[in-house]
Amino acid sequence: MFEYWTLIVSIIILIFASGFFSSSETGLTAASDAKMRQLANNGNRNASLVEKLKNDKDSLISAILIGNNAVNVLASALATSAAIAFFDDSGVFIATLVMTILITIFAEVLPKTYAIKNANQFALLVATPIRFIVLILTPLTMAMRWISLIFLGRNSEISENREEELRGMIDLQMGESTSELKETKAMLSSVLDLSELTVDEIMTHRGSVSMVNVEDKPEDIVSFVLNSPHTRLPVYSGKPENIIGVLHVKDLLRALQNSNNKNKKKFDVAKIASPTYFVPETTLLANQLQAFRTRREHFAIVVDEYGDFRGIVTLEDIIEEIVGDIDDEHDVELAGCTAQADGSYVVDGNVTIRDLNRILDINLPDSDASTIAGLLLYETRTIPIPGGEFNIHGMRFRVIHRQNNQITSLRIWTKQKHVGQKKSFSTLSE
Repeated sequence: MFEYWTLIVSIIILIFASGFFSSSETGLTAASDAKMRQLANNGNRNASLVEKLKNDKDSLISAILIGNNAVNVLASALATSAAIAFFDDSGVFIATLVMTILITIFAEVLPKTYAIKNANQFALLVATPIRFIVLILTPLTMAMRWISLIFLGRNSEISENREEELRGMIDLQMGESTSELKETKAMLSSVLDLSELTVDEIMTHRGSVSMVNVEDKPEDIVSFVLNSPHTRLPVYSGKPENIIGVLHVKDLLRALQNSNNKNKKKFDVAKIASPTYFVPETTLLANQLQAFRTRREHFAIVVDEYGDFRGIVTLEDIIEEIVGDIDDEHDVELAGCTAQADGSYVVDGNVTIRDLNRILDINLPDSDASTIAGLLLYETRTIPIPGGEFNIHGMRFRVIHRQNNQITSLRIWTKQKHVGQKKSFSTLSE
């Protein structure tokens, strides 16, 4: 009789051991990396062990699987032996049924449920014994690695897509949140977008850039600069494509202060201007942000592959891609986009699609064009005449003004009661 009680106690101990391995696997894999890093930095030894275990997941999982399967097989064998002694041949079926129920409930479901609900605390609790077990079973885990390598070969995936993982974590944590958290989500996502966007997607196009002609009269230049809302202006000579420097308002005022009344009309703007910083239009925003920081610059001239002037990009433009529009007392609210009484908007053709999406909370594609006029040209494959109307991406567009072949102004209705096809034309164009 004593032997039977010994078997029962042994089976119970093995089931608890199986539960320990199952819950340890769940707790250690579900523990927060950020939390463990914070605790480890504060001197928590168990948190450091958790980090070491998670950094070598192959050894961790292999050791836990070996231990878990070993105790499960041993518990089942002992239960079968005891059941056969009590119930003869039917003992095998009874032992299988009872052990399946016991292992499922007490060695899998309950331990793992508890571990997933208390992952961080449980991981810290089991870190030391699991670390010891991993060290003891190292020869077996190495053998399992070699066997896996022989049958399955090496992993062809060199590295995980960390960016997509981060995006998934942001969506998971802030999918259902308040408006403030949604803004935080947008900023975090925008930081990741910096490695995909190029400067030509956010730059101010050359047609909208305020520029100083070095050949103008000094008094005209001073009047133009002081009436401009910008602190830095490109300086050109002869034609706008020939940019020779960048004029900072502070440098201009300092030069005026240092000059006397006699030579105020003779000072040379070209000598006051700072050297020009040119960047290719294909530069990634993440790289350009780092370049601005390294060079201690705030302003750059964007050129294409032929070296032709395309526009300007500033440090503020890149920061606004992360945090949204930054307005000061000189900025015009919704520049280039004016709301109308009927719910429509009058938009300048050179307004970028990204800015318009942000201002109007819409989702126009910007993969084929950077400005709203460019999108209309791309979708219609024509140069529309003033008055031409188009239904594109569920919105109604009407061309208001056109200068030569450039659409300078159009009207947009963002909400339509009846939208049929992706595109429909109600007025012919040239």
